[in-house]
Amino acid sequence: MTGGELKLLGTWASPFAVRVKLALYFKGISNENIEEDLRNKSDLLVSSNPVHKKVPVLIHNGKPICVSQIIVQYIDEAFVGTGPSLLPADPYERAIARFWAAYVDDKLLASWLQTFRGKTEEEKAEGVKQTLVAAEHLEAAFKECSKGKPFFGGDSVGYLDVTLGCLVAWVHAGEKLYGFNPFDATKCPLLNAWVERFGALDAAKAVLPDTDRLVDYAKMRQAEAAAAASNSNN
Repeated sequence: MTGGELKLLGTWASPFAVRVKLALYFKGISNENIEEDLRNKSDLLVSSNPVHKKVPVLIHNGKPICVSQIIVQYIDEAFVGTGPSLLPADPYERAIARFWAAYVDDKLLASWLQTFRGKTEEEKAEGVKQTLVAAEHLEAAFKECSKGKPFFGGDSVGYLDVTLGCLVAWVHAGEKLYGFNPFDATKCPLLNAWVERFGALDAAKAVLPDTDRLVDYAKMRQAEAAAAASNSNN
C-alpha cells in the first residue's frame, strides 16, 4: 500500500514526532501535520492510538501506525522507490541499525531524561553517568556503522541518523539549560562532529524545532511541575 492520504498526529516539541517528520522529509513524502494538545487529546488521537494515547501517530489511508521507530520503518517499507532507502539493504546491517536505534531510546534517552528529571541529586548524577556510558557505546557504533563516512548510513543519512537526529535540537537546548552535552567533543568527537553535520542538513533546518523555543518550553514545564509539587505538599 503506497501513496494515498497521510496524516501525522504530533506535537512540535516531541522528538518522537520530529523523528517521523525527518523520515518523511528525507523520503520526499508530503503529509498533513496535525498538532495535538496533549492536555486535551483529540478523539482522533485517542481512537488511533487507544493503547498508549500518545503521539506520534501516522495515519495512512485511514489506518494508524504508532510508535516512532515503527512508523519510520513503515514509511521506508511502504514507500519503496520514493526517495532514498533509510534502512540498509543487507539484512545483517539492517538488524544492527535496529539494535542501535532501540538502544538510543531504551538506554541513552532514558538515562538522559533522568539527568533532568531525577528527584534527588543522586538520581541525577546516576543519570549523567549512565548517559555518558550510552554515548560512548554510540560513539563506537558510529565508527562501526559509518565506516569512516559522514553518517551512520554511510555517505547519506540512514535509519540510525533519523533515530538519533530527532534529539539534536534537544542536545543544544539541554546544553543551554544545564550545561550538559552527552556528545562532548572530548569524549565523543565523532558524534560531536556528527551533531553539527546533521544540524546543517536542509532537512534538519526545516524540521528540527528552534533551540531557544525548546529552552522556553522546558522552563515552562519545569515551573508547572514545581508549582504542582508545591500544591501537593500544601
